Amino acid sequence: MREPPVIDFAPFYGPEGAAKEQLVNELRQACEEFGFFQLINHGIPASLQESVFQQSKDFFGLPASAKERYNKDISGDNRGYECFRSQNFEKRGKGDLKEGFYLGKHLPLDHPHVVAKKFDQGPNKYPLEVSEPTTFRTVMDDYHDTMTSLAMGILRMLARTLNLEETSFDAFCKHPIAILRLLHYPPQDPNSLDIERGIGAHTDFGAITILLQDTTGGLQVWNNVLSEWVDVTPVSGAYVVNLGNMMMQWTNDRYLSTLHRVINTSGKERFSVPFFLCGNPDYVVECLPTCAGDGPKHPPVTVGEWMAGRYADTYGTSSEKAVGELREVPSS
Repeated sequence: MREPPVIDFAPFYGPEGAAKEQLVNELRQACEEFGFFQLINHGIPASLQESVFQQSKDFFGLPASAKERYNKDISGDNRGYECFRSQNFEKRGKGDLKEGFYLGKHLPLDHPHVVAKKFDQGPNKYPLEVSEPTTFRTVMDDYHDTMTSLAMGILRMLARTLNLEETSFDAFCKHPIAILRLLHYPPQDPNSLDIERGIGAHTDFGAITILLQDTTGGLQVWNNVLSEWVDVTPVSGAYVVNLGNMMMQWTNDRYLSTLHRVINTSGKERFSVPFFLCGNPDYVVECLPTCAGDGPKHPPVTVGEWMAGRYADTYGTSSEKAVGELREVPSS
């Protein structure tokens, strides 16, 4: 198979039987061969997906001065706006040609997890300059909750692919680090495609990523068998799901966390909305019992420690500084 498979998730919501077992088998094969798959019949309303895209376009259409008021670097809390060229995964040119906006589970300053300075737990920055600020907040909060539920459902099926109890990952999903990221990719100059990326080749940090992409195209995944980049053809309403480095380590490298990138050659804007489920910051990730084989290849690590280390790798800070930055809560 050249592209990641398209998998029907409808049996998850149905009774036990042959259809659900087929779903488990298809997921297992996709995780072992690609680390990527597209999910259809996932139960997320198209109207909610459309609303998220509309609110995202509304925000990114604001003047740069308005967006910069919500820059995530101002308070160092990993929430808010990320400007163009903030990342440069392949160290090409001036940096990756995208801008983003980070949200999480909105927790007020007096929430116990915020007071205890749990990793990446705190309030969101909701822009007031968009055309309907209340709608923006409602849509993003609803979508975050909905995606958290879908991610937990996917993990329940992944547990079965590993011959574990379906509830094996439930504790991992309790009060999780769960990051929603709005992304905007402008069209790329055709003359710069050899040195510029929408986002350079990288793997994701956490357990699973669930991506809503528009129909523009541009997402590419590295095919390990063919040793070449392959396009992930947009399927209307589908989610692109991929495993992150944490899941690869958790499964003792049995499941893949695969390189992917975006090159926007369409001549028009591209919008996507990834959701990253990274788990409870205090949860200890260690080799799953059904994946031990000749022994664990990686030492146990808490989710919080893992994320701080990966954040440091990406943004060039020390792990200690990364923890501090992500645990800082804005005073206003």
